[in-house]
Amino acid sequence: MDGLDLIKTFREVAFRRSFSRAAISLGMSKATVSRYVAELEDRSGVRLLNRSTRSLSLTDAGQVLLDRSTELVAMAENTLNDLQAHGAHPRGRLRMSAPHGLIAGWLSDVIADFIKRYPDVYVSLVFTNSAIDLIEEGIDIHLTGGRIDDMNLIVRRLVQFEMVVCASPSYWAQRGMPQVPEDLSRHDVLSYSAAPTTHLRFEAGGEGYEVPVHSRMEANDAVALIELALRGAGVAYVPEPLAQSHLERGALVPVLRDHMPHDHWLYAAYSQRRHNSAAMRAMLDFLEQSVASNGGGLPVLPPAVPVAPLTCALSRPSGIARASASVGRSAS
Repeated sequence: MDGLDLIKTFREVAFRRSFSRAAISLGMSKATVSRYVAELEDRSGVRLLNRSTRSLSLTDAGQVLLDRSTELVAMAENTLNDLQAHGAHPRGRLRMSAPHGLIAGWLSDVIADFIKRYPDVYVSLVFTNSAIDLIEEGIDIHLTGGRIDDMNLIVRRLVQFEMVVCASPSYWAQRGMPQVPEDLSRHDVLSYSAAPTTHLRFEAGGEGYEVPVHSRMEANDAVALIELALRGAGVAYVPEPLAQSHLERGALVPVLRDHMPHDHWLYAAYSQRRHNSAAMRAMLDFLEQSVASNGGGLPVLPPAVPVAPLTCALSRPSGIARASASVGRSAS
């Protein structure tokens, strides 16, 4: 077995802290992954992993190999990508990461169409709502709605989307609807913050500002917050496309429309150190074409769990606007 393949298998086990999870990620059997790591240990003459029935950890030698092999693996993959880029047909493995909520509709359509058109490309998709190191995790394209400050990344703006403050009709009927953002201080907010108190962003006169609110609970997934808001647990501040189907049928009611910021984007980011393969370029084009075919907007996602709308005077608000969007490119 080629030494580079052994090292790549070891790195996957080290990142996953599990032979089973590494096997799933690599599309191999657990026995094969274990055999590759054992062969690497035999060749190097040192133990790389501490194994027990309940845990797996790196030895000192394993940590050294993990640290020093990062550049080696990146160089090898970039070289292979360069060779593949000379071909007209995309091929090879394309590793992507994206927020959990995108798989509910739009991204599933993109991936399904992409792998049908390019059968020689193997797509590996990782879902995360956290910041990640693209080089360390071996990610080719990272989709995120959050701000990207890493100057080593090239960033493409895919689509602009609106945020929405919303809650169920029963919640507003019980607690009252806020007229200005500061009124949210007396409400239970479902937020992304890990702290009991957080801040939400709003605009007034074109200037952005933050309002401190009480966080009733926190989660790292907007879809989870929407599901809790549907059940009257509190007020959600989430991307509007994720909640649009619930807004349209009155299961969630929006407030503070005139105070929402307009600078939220879905980005596609990739590292300057990972050369553009034909597969990566094809996927980036696919993403942009999908947004353009939807009129420049992020498609509305279907509700994850059917929840019957609650009936009260607020259950059918008028004039609910769809999320606005535009397509553009930028590099930073």
